[in-house]
Amino acid sequence: MKIQVLGTGCSRCNMLEANVRAAVAESGSNAVVEKVTDLDMMMDLGVMVTPALAVDGKVVSAGKVLTKEQVLSIIKE
Repeated sequence: MKIQVLGTGCSRCNMLEANVRAAVAESGSNAVVEKVTDLDMMMDLGVMVTPALAVDGKVVSAGKVLTKEQVLSIIKE
């Protein structure tokens, strides 16, 4: 599983990244977490507002900071 945190590096983007990394660690998943700051890549995924979260190339959240629990729910799906 590849999880991408899309954002420009703002505090909300950093908070989402921290929540994602904590959720992955807690779940014991072998997911790879990648931080994406490239605007062209974000546009290619259709992301117009950050922070955003993509799992295996599919955007599952945009414009909000998911909690660790919300990310865990996404990982388990």
